[in-house]
Amino acid sequence: MNQQETKQTKSKFLPHLLELRNRLSKILLFVLIVFVMLIPFSGEVYNVLSIPLLNALPSGSEMIAIDVASPFLIPFKLVIYLSIFIAIPYILYHLWSFVAPGLYNHEKKLVLPLIVSSSILFYLGALFAYFIVFPLIFVFFVGIAPTDVAVMTDIGRYLDFVIALFFAFGFAFEVPIITVLLITTGITTREKLSLKRPYIIVGAFTLGMLLTPPDVISQILLALPMWLLYELGLYFSQYFKIRKVPSSSEEVYNDIANKK
Repeated sequence: MNQQETKQTKSKFLPHLLELRNRLSKILLFVLIVFVMLIPFSGEVYNVLSIPLLNALPSGSEMIAIDVASPFLIPFKLVIYLSIFIAIPYILYHLWSFVAPGLYNHEKKLVLPLIVSSSILFYLGALFAYFIVFPLIFVFFVGIAPTDVAVMTDIGRYLDFVIALFFAFGFAFEVPIITVLLITTGITTREKLSLKRPYIIVGAFTLGMLLTPPDVISQILLALPMWLLYELGLYFSQYFKIRKVPSSSEEVYNDIANKK
């Protein structure tokens, strides 16, 4: 590649990099605004987050802070995570808007429904973790503790534990969106994915094992929804228009025209 070709390549990518930078700046600014608004309520937010564990602990039990600065830093850290959670629809909007120029006209019309559905599924995953998974696994963990052991969880380690599960379940619930996109973009077909169902099931349980604590309950609670949501994505993919890969120069020209 000569110097002129290198300059042409840079001139092509530079506008995309500038747009990406602008969108990332807007995302960070939005997260910062939400963070500033939530700071006064950091303690109350952590109290709500700790309810599933406190309900599983014996009466009179409480959480502890093993570091001197933990009572201040941990709620502060929680608000950062919560700001990102709240900003998920805004983040998805900018991500979809960034890739929109490479989509067909009929695919661009799906951007808003995809943003809404992706956000709803992410929050449903987080709610599923909070109301279903947390009560079950905390009761299990506390129940198997030896009778002479007092279970007192550090607030920092508890936060890291639940945030990891929130993100795991939130992104796991995006499986229908990923399945639909794989099919509609022509990367694979509905029939091929149906034939690979046994591998998908094994992969779901493997991810459940890797993303959740080392217990069977949380692994199953993550793997089963992923499998069911995969089936849901297969079902709804039949109602979307599938992109065809152009095989001739005329089809390539039409393909470019459809993106304008």
